[in-house]
Amino acid sequence: QVHLVESGGGFVQPGGSVRLSCAASGDILSIIGMGWYRNPRGNSRELVEKIRSDGRLQYADSAKGRFTISRDDAKNTLYLQMDMLEPDDTAVYLCNAECYYRDSNTDHTYWGQGTQVTVST
Repeated sequence: QVHLVESGGGFVQPGGSVRLSCAASGDILSIIGMGWYRNPRGNSRELVEKIRSDGRLQYADSAKGRFTISRDDAKNTLYLQMDMLEPDDTAVYLCNAECYYRDSNTDHTYWGQGTQVTVST
């Protein structure tokens, strides 16, 4: 199992910045990718940005030029630097970890509980 804990959310004014963190623990070696998703109010969960173990990135158009995903393997922590925030970025942000178990040839995705980011005046 992999346990994920997000932090860093809060209230920020439009144009501001915030950095989210996601600390992973447990079966770290099974992780093949990690990412950030968000649940905007009234909308379904959507991808923000994700990074695979080989460094490949995938991100939403809304994140281009504003959000940057990074990871610190020594700390088992994933980050999301969000700049030039807009009210439409208001959402619960969740971290996930995609895991592959070679012995059983199975995969599983774990989710954190999420952290609220509110962009408003």
